[in-house]
Amino acid sequence: MTETLKSVGIDIGTSTTQLVVSELTLQNQSNPFSVPRVAITEKTIVYRSEIYFTPLLSDTVIDAKGVREIVAGEYQRAGIRRDEVQTGAVIITGETARKENAREVLSALSEFAGDFVVATAGPDLESILAARGAGVDEISKDKHISVLHYDIGGGTSNLALYSNGHLRATSCLDVGGRLIKIDAGSKRIAYVSPKLEGRFPGVVRGAEASEALLRPVLDEMIQSLLEAAGLEAPSALLEFYTTQGTKPMKASGVHLSFSGGVADCIYTPPADWLAYGDMGPLLGQGIKKALDRRGVQAVQGVETIRATVVGAGAHSMDVSGSTIYYRDVSFPLKNIPVLRIDPMEESGDLASAISEKLRWYADEGGLSQVALALEGETSPSYSRVIALAEAIQAGLAPLLQQGFFPIVVLERDLAKVLGQAMAPTISGTLLCLDGISVSNGDYIDIGAPVAGGTVVPVVVKTLAFEKK
Repeated sequence: MTETLKSVGIDIGTSTTQLVVSELTLQNQSNPFSVPRVAITEKTIVYRSEIYFTPLLSDTVIDAKGVREIVAGEYQRAGIRRDEVQTGAVIITGETARKENAREVLSALSEFAGDFVVATAGPDLESILAARGAGVDEISKDKHISVLHYDIGGGTSNLALYSNGHLRATSCLDVGGRLIKIDAGSKRIAYVSPKLEGRFPGVVRGAEASEALLRPVLDEMIQSLLEAAGLEAPSALLEFYTTQGTKPMKASGVHLSFSGGVADCIYTPPADWLAYGDMGPLLGQGIKKALDRRGVQAVQGVETIRATVVGAGAHSMDVSGSTIYYRDVSFPLKNIPVLRIDPMEESGDLASAISEKLRWYADEGGLSQVALALEGETSPSYSRVIALAEAIQAGLAPLLQQGFFPIVVLERDLAKVLGQAMAPTISGTLLCLDGISVSNGDYIDIGAPVAGGTVVPVVVKTLAFEKK
């Protein structure tokens, strides 16, 4: 059994807006006498849009109409219709995610999104998508090395550390090429990010821009990037530039990789440093010189400026395990918060642990729909499955009493038998998935079943919107 899904990725970043269309191939990798095991076996980029400067109405407002026109035009050029899109992601990244009308922009794109293209942003997810879009996870796995990947855009630098193919840590720095914008005609500073206002004497709107004037800004930013990689001792600079809500990266003895618009300025800088109306070319060349002085050779990924949008289009989705159970579910389900139970709590009084943590999702209107996440067990006995089903039902009782239904997400291949055990005593809607790893603070989107109803596509989202 082989099936192809069409996926779209749209990245609305601080500097640029891009779109890619991918084809994802689903294939049953088990033999005819085994339980089906469907996996994504191939990811092919079939269309890449032009790269546009993200249209803005002001320093704090995105031009939603302008973004919509870009996407509409690219759909037409790609020759795709909304109803052909089954999965993917629309992400608003970097400083753009902090604009006051970010949600309005997502609403303006809803007609292109199909039923399952999700809208999400946030430094953790952005770091992962960029690294995977650049192929760093595979490079790390194939070469058995640790790679710290920097995706340096206009407003932020998203960091992801991979070791032997496994994600170890993420972080985000307020370091980017368009934190200072320059009018190419007058060569005067047109914009200074609030992060930098008042920090550097003379770096103010209207001042004549020069390499000498911007050097202290560049030196600080580059120093923070080096400290994150362990190439310099950590200082207060790393703390200052680390984006609010994320943790400083503490890596050492790692290889480095770069993507994003600034990465292109590391590898192939424009002849004129004012070519893009910002300090991106100077930042890129400053990074290169700093690495050269230390004898550091960067690992170049398969994508640079398009890494994030490729990640959004081809790497944002996973598929559930092939032993799932669902009944009377109105797909798709979107923005479902995750309630994760610790493995130690699973082996104890599970019902009490669930009911206690349900309080986290209570407000004046009562509880809200959640997805209960468990690690699950390997090859449990029938009696153990029945006990697990009873404990889950007892723990979720307050939720069920308010009209919500059980959504259970397991890491182990246990969903089908668990769903069958729960079904006789739970009326109405029921959904059990497996093969998916999630954490508290995550949200999930669950699409309609594919591959003959044997699997469902799932997108795990971290930090749906970054706080201002």
